Amino acid sequence: MPSTTAAMNTPDNTAVIAARRVRKTFGDGRVLALEDASFDIRPGEFITMVGPSGCGKSTLLRIVAGLINHSGGEMIVHGRAVTGPRDDVAMMFQKPTLLAWRTAVENVLLPTELAGTVTDADREKALSLLELVGLKDFAFSFPSQLSGGMQQRVALARLLKTGADILLLDEPFGALDEFTREHLNVELMRIVAEVQATAMFVTHNIGEAIFLADRVFVMTPRPGRLARIIDVPFARPRKPELQLTPEFNALVAEARAVLGGLE
Repeated sequence: MPSTTAAMNTPDNTAVIAARRVRKTFGDGRVLALEDASFDIRPGEFITMVGPSGCGKSTLLRIVAGLINHSGGEMIVHGRAVTGPRDDVAMMFQKPTLLAWRTAVENVLLPTELAGTVTDADREKALSLLELVGLKDFAFSFPSQLSGGMQQRVALARLLKTGADILLLDEPFGALDEFTREHLNVELMRIVAEVQATAMFVTHNIGEAIFLADRVFVMTPRPGRLARIIDVPFARPRKPELQLTPEFNALVAEARAVLGGLE
């Protein structure tokens, strides 16, 4: 059976993300959302997170991104404590949040435009990123002319335009149909590998979590704790047919058993 490891507190000097007993409360401390989260993520790893609704998965991503403060413990990214939003971390959500009156390339350029002047090099980069996500022929289309999956591709290109090497994805394909979602999962793995990024991906779909991941973080119901880390041994690149193999389904069953034991 593939190896499974418990969450460890041992420091890893090669980690790009290191959490040490991270805790988060809301409502003046009345609601404990996240407790004792400790882990290390190495450069280039693809980490997925599964767990019941409300277990703190999205909260943990927002703490890594510096969008919200943690209440206790330490969150360290690239060797520095996280105290606020950072240029080396970018986040993508379930909805693409594109501006309807801007073309695809204009939406990709929006963060650059808000930060300062858009150069010809920026425009060329945005076009190359749209080509990377498979939208070369739709750079000048408006969101209303794009399918839901295509809109998420634009959002992914916009994410990559930030230049961040840590990508946080909060159920980015959750609202899409199964076929489109499967196709975008394959594309996402290719793109993350090509840009040599480190990724954390939240999902409720166990099969999706295992298909994408180098390791799967399984979280408990609130207060969210890291119950298990499941190592995924499959070589890359991966094809959808992997999901039909006994080895893949054994990991799905293992993760499901862990989650079932937490109820």
